Amino acid sequence: MEIKIQASVDAVADVVCDVCNSSTRIPDYGLQYGSLEAHWGYGSKHDGEHYRVHLCEPCFFGVLGGLRRQRMVNVMFDENEPHLDERFGLVSTGNYWGVGDA
Repeated sequence: MEIKIQASVDAVADVVCDVCNSSTRIPDYGLQYGSLEAHWGYGSKHDGEHYRVHLCEPCFFGVLGGLRRQRMVNVMFDENEPHLDERFGLVSTGNYWGVGDA
């Protein structure tokens, strides 16, 4: 036996980039965005603060490029660290369905 009710639910219609204010919806492919998130806990200077920034693809890779440059500067004189790592932050490739880490 089926018992039915009418329910109202919230659904995400779009995610807008917090940097450039553009839509992250790609026609026929859905939402394509990245996010930068931090939830600071006890003992940190920002205890109890939770941050989340949604980024479109160009802005995400712009931020990632900035982090790569910062890392390069931080390890510039360290002989044991690579100075330029194009794979910095990359977890997997060819993972089209977002399942697991390769």
